[in-house]
Amino acid sequence: MKIMNELIFKDLGMIAYSDAYRIQNELFKRLIKKKQNGENTSGTVLFCEHPHVYTVGKSGNHSNLLISEKELKKIHAEYFPVDRGGDITYHGPGQLVMYPIIDLDNYGAGVKDYIYFLEYLIIDILKDYGIEGEINKGNIGVWLDVGKAKERKICSIGVKVSRKITMHGIALNVHTDLSYFDYINPCGFTDKSVTSLKRECSVDVELNDLKIKIKENFLKRLIILKK
Repeated sequence: MKIMNELIFKDLGMIAYSDAYRIQNELFKRLIKKKQNGENTSGTVLFCEHPHVYTVGKSGNHSNLLISEKELKKIHAEYFPVDRGGDITYHGPGQLVMYPIIDLDNYGAGVKDYIYFLEYLIIDILKDYGIEGEINKGNIGVWLDVGKAKERKICSIGVKVSRKITMHGIALNVHTDLSYFDYINPCGFTDKSVTSLKRECSVDVELNDLKIKIKENFLKRLIILKK
């Protein structure tokens, strides 16, 4: 399969956010340089988990972090402003993070196509666990019970795209400690909650099994995207 040959999947395991950012940024800049030189732009997809960290996008509101620097230290968390879209979110153990660094021109896709690609990638995966994920118009990510009083987010999506090269990606709550979201207004919302696979289904989901499912569906959906 040509697309599989074009992509490298790497599992970074548990890694500090700053280290993962450095790795993906190096891959991102390298891919842009290759594209400018007319070289092959094979992509890389990184999987990882992070120790407790809050990140806020370039257009985010820093007031959505509800605790002080001193209190951050007490809960063993860090805070990073980053160059992706979106507002503040949380990353931590038990959350599956995926960073695709790919050239959208290889698949004839625009930025909106790519966002939908990521959303439906996770919606498909959730079906395997009996969970009905949804798109919430105007609010990027994957949600449950959209438009209802108990509307909640299970997967955050934030990306950066330059010269059609992507970085950053998705954060799917699997068996995440959701109490860490209490210290922020997640994605800037004050009227919506967050959830996880563990909270939504009785199945004990293994991260490694989930990575395999996501990789397989990622490749399958890229073929559809490329047509």
